[in-house]
Amino acid sequence: MKKFIICALCIVHFALADAQPKQWSLRECEDYAVAHNITIKQQENQCRQQELQLSTARNSRLPDLSASMGQNFSFGRGLTAENTYSNTNTSSTSFSLGTSVPLFTGFQIPNQIKLSQLNLEAVTADLEKAKNDIRMQVAQAYVQILYDMEMADVAHRQIEIDSMQVARLDAFVKNGKASEAELSQQKATLANSHLTATQADNNYRLSLLTLSQLLELPTADGFAIVRPDQETLDHLESLGSLVSPDLIYAEALGVKPEILSQELRLKGTEHSIKIAQAANYPTLSLSGGLGSNYYTTSGFDSDAFGKQLKNNFSQYIGLNLNIPIFNRFQTRNNIRSARIDQETQQLQLDNAKKTLYKEIQQVYLNAQNAQSKMSASEEAVQSSKDAFTLMQAKYENGKANITEFNEAKNNYLKSESDLVQARYEHLYQRALLEFYRGRELDF
Repeated sequence: MKKFIICALCIVHFALADAQPKQWSLRECEDYAVAHNITIKQQENQCRQQELQLSTARNSRLPDLSASMGQNFSFGRGLTAENTYSNTNTSSTSFSLGTSVPLFTGFQIPNQIKLSQLNLEAVTADLEKAKNDIRMQVAQAYVQILYDMEMADVAHRQIEIDSMQVARLDAFVKNGKASEAELSQQKATLANSHLTATQADNNYRLSLLTLSQLLELPTADGFAIVRPDQETLDHLESLGSLVSPDLIYAEALGVKPEILSQELRLKGTEHSIKIAQAANYPTLSLSGGLGSNYYTTSGFDSDAFGKQLKNNFSQYIGLNLNIPIFNRFQTRNNIRSARIDQETQQLQLDNAKKTLYKEIQQVYLNAQNAQSKMSASEEAVQSSKDAFTLMQAKYENGKANITEFNEAKNNYLKSESDLVQARYEHLYQRALLEFYRGRELDF
């Protein structure tokens, strides 16, 4: 019986453990979102398409091979070998096999291969940029959950304080030390605290839903995240001064995929110009083939099919040289158009660098503001906490009214909310600065 009870308790324990929702870390959320995001999958398909284009460009060096077969029938009156006309029926069957290989194309093929290779590297960088974007969105949503979680805790602590005061006033009313009006007013305050907590809980659930949708989860039911421990928050608060934006920008230029993709496309425009210039050069190709035919005419004897194919078997090999002379300025305009594309791509690269620098400046300023706000909020929390403790003592001793008590309580809880917001904002902005330097976005 004792063993049975122990086994039953173990089963209940493991069942309860399995029932607990899995808590997702930020790294797990990022990895899952990257693996299941539709936009990233579309970008991966673009990479696959570019790989095929590179393969096509490389294979253009190879010789081609084609075969053909023809069957013709002729009926009616026609000129004969004796220079007379007669009604004859003729048929002919032909077979051929031919190949050609480019020998010189004005360097078009090697430049096309290099251009396709650079385009593949560029779309691969675009893929990494898409992954970074989803990581940033996930991190932002993750921090929002942490903030809403803390706000819900603050709201429920407010309920605890108000509930204690209601219980205290209820006891005073029974002893005749407080009026029903005071008790009713405190109950109204408790009701408002319940409403605030309900709104905070709803915000928390909405933020969970937002992150679950970013992860492409079917539902947010059972979804939960890992809350950073106090040691992690204290470590971030103890970090030294921020790295300057110029230093972060210098490091970001070498690692950010949005810059790399634009640089690769700028290199690609050089090969696009050379491809356009290739039309000014002559082209040389080698061709060869073999063939045979079978022919019959009504009224005349003809050799057998196999014998004719053998007797009519022929081979050929040749060199084909094509020299461009004048094509209505099409080549000239194509070259000019390629140079304009190069200038446009240079502008896009410059714009990407400026955008990156603006983003880093903004994040740096946000991190500074969050750090300053966090320091000020810590002092405000301590001051408002001391004021609330003093006011609570006065209120419980009848030396302060409920309005003064609620005002002190609200100031204390607001300062706590401001501190929570500043902490998580500092946590996110600091991690974001490291992310721009090429570190992983994690905390």
